[in-house]
Amino acid sequence: MATLRLRDRDAIITKEGLIFRVFGYSHPSNAYICDAEYAPTEILKSDNPKAFRTNGKRVCYKFYEDEGWLFIKNNFPQHMILHQALKKKVVGVECKNIAEVRKPKERLRRLFEKEQKDELLEAMQNVLEIAAKYSGLSVNNFGVFGSLLHGFYNPRFSDVDLIVYGRGNVANMRETLQELYLKRSSPLTNEFASDEVIRGKNWRFQNYSPREFLWHQRRKMIYALFTDEKSGRMIKAEFEPVKNWGEVKNEYDAKTRVSQKGWVKMFACVTEDDDSPFIPSIYSIKPLAVLDGGKDAGNVKRIVSYMEEFRVQVQKDEKIYVEGNLEEVIIPRRSFHQIVLTYCPRYYEQALKVVS
Repeated sequence: MATLRLRDRDAIITKEGLIFRVFGYSHPSNAYICDAEYAPTEILKSDNPKAFRTNGKRVCYKFYEDEGWLFIKNNFPQHMILHQALKKKVVGVECKNIAEVRKPKERLRRLFEKEQKDELLEAMQNVLEIAAKYSGLSVNNFGVFGSLLHGFYNPRFSDVDLIVYGRGNVANMRETLQELYLKRSSPLTNEFASDEVIRGKNWRFQNYSPREFLWHQRRKMIYALFTDEKSGRMIKAEFEPVKNWGEVKNEYDAKTRVSQKGWVKMFACVTEDDDSPFIPSIYSIKPLAVLDGGKDAGNVKRIVSYMEEFRVQVQKDEKIYVEGNLEEVIIPRRSFHQIVLTYCPRYYEQALKVVS
C-alpha cells in the first residue's frame, strides 16, 4: 500500500477542471476518495446564487450537500472508483487523472507573504493573529480551504476559511474560541449565537430540525464571526480540523468487507468522541434502545459520519438519537457493526443529535 501523499482538505484538480477535496485519510494505492466541490462553467450551470465563484478570469460553481455526488455519478463515471470493501463505487480520482494538486498550508504561506493584500487577505491575517495571540499557535499550524485555496474569492463577500492541523491544536483552538465568545469585547463571536443564520433556510432534513441544527452548531466552537472594522462587514471565519501527518493512518484494506444491513434508528450513549472533529467523524457508542433495524442493530459499536453537518456533533456520555445505514464490517478474525452517515439516496433522512 502506497504511503499517503495527500490528506483531508488537500485539493485535486482533474483534466476537465473539476475541483475535488480529498476526503479523509484512507485511500486505495492508485486513487483518492474525494468529495466534489466545484465545477467550471463549461460543464456546469447552477441557478443557486450562492454557488457562483470567479477569479475575474474563470467562473466555477460550488456544490452543496449531496449535489456533487449526484453530479459526478450522473456525468463523470470515470471519477467513480471502486471501493473494494464496500463493493460499490464512490466519488474519487485515480492518480492518472490528477492534473494539479493544491495544498492548504502552502497556499496560506503564499497568501500571508503577499506584500499587497486586499481587504479579505488583511482580514484573514487579522483573524490568524488573534487566533495565535490567544491560543499560542503559530501560522504553521494553519492552512486555508475553499475560495482562498483556489484563488476565486471575492474580497468584499468571501469568508475566511481556515484549517487547524493536529488533534491537540484543534482542542486548543476550540477552547480558545469558547473563551473568546464569553468576552463582550471579543473580535471573534459565535456564528450561531442567534437564529439569524437559519432564517429563510430551505431545510430538507426530515429528522433533524433547524432549531436542533442551531443548538448543535452553536457549541461546536469551530465557527466564528469576525468584526472587520476596516471593511465594515461581519466576516464568517471557520476553523476546520484536520489531522497532522503523524496522526494519519491509512485504514483502507482490500481484505476488509462491508455488508449492508439496511436502515437503523436507535437511542444510544456515546462512549468515545476523540475522532469527532475530523472527517470521518467517529463516535463509539453503546446502544440503549433500537427503534428499527433488526437484531444486528443491538450490536453496533460505533457511528462513522462523512457529513459536515454531523462533525463534532455529540459528546462523550451524552444520550443521542441516530438514524442511518447499518453495516457489518468484516475483517480477518473478527467483525463488528456500525452506523454510517454519508452520501446516499436517503441523505435527508439521516440524523445524529443529542436527546434530553
